[in-house]
Amino acid sequence: MAHMRLIIFDLDGTLVDSQATIVACTRSGFAAEGLEPPPAQAIRRIIGLSLVKAMEVLLGRSDPVLAARIAEGYRAAFQIRRNDPTLQEPLFPGSRAMLEDLSRRGLIMGVATGKSMRGVHSMLTTHDLGGFFTTLQAADGHPSKPHPSMLIEAMAETGVAPEQTAMIGDTSYDMEMAKAAGVRPIGVDWGNHDRSDLLQAGAVSILSNWQELTPALGLHMAAT
Repeated sequence: MAHMRLIIFDLDGTLVDSQATIVACTRSGFAAEGLEPPPAQAIRRIIGLSLVKAMEVLLGRSDPVLAARIAEGYRAAFQIRRNDPTLQEPLFPGSRAMLEDLSRRGLIMGVATGKSMRGVHSMLTTHDLGGFFTTLQAADGHPSKPHPSMLIEAMAETGVAPEQTAMIGDTSYDMEMAKAAGVRPIGVDWGNHDRSDLLQAGAVSILSNWQELTPALGLHMAAT
């Protein structure tokens, strides 16, 4: 295995447990258009895609105009929830300690997410994570996952080769994106897609906790 230098993370379902918010806002977006809200299981399947693309997949037909309206309803519901002081979108256990460990090792870190850049900055600010990441790639600057554009741009910004880069995510879209970009695809099993989905999409490792990340990256000793 090549020496890893750049580690890129998905956000929703990988670092942050935001599933309840995404499900509720998606259902609100459909209801605002007078449509039957999709079940939570179906919504989980589209987490990771760019918002309009995700709404179109849930519609089950090509209707970009309606999908865009549903996405606007999603955004409106999201802003209401974002201003709710009781909103809970916690980090998954061990996320901060893992980022601190990789930072001490001198690894470059980045984000590649289906969220908008505004949503990225909001989430990183909420959890005080912004200082860990050198490159941020969001949906409003790229085609939807699994297109490799976000990873290609992250590598260009940091000057790191594909064989020295890993993508960490919870969905098959993350794994397919990683394969398309020629980087190491590593899945996590606490997010929105099942282990079987991640393996089928090309994951070379699937983590059950963050302690398993360092050996998956070829790092065997704790940083001090």
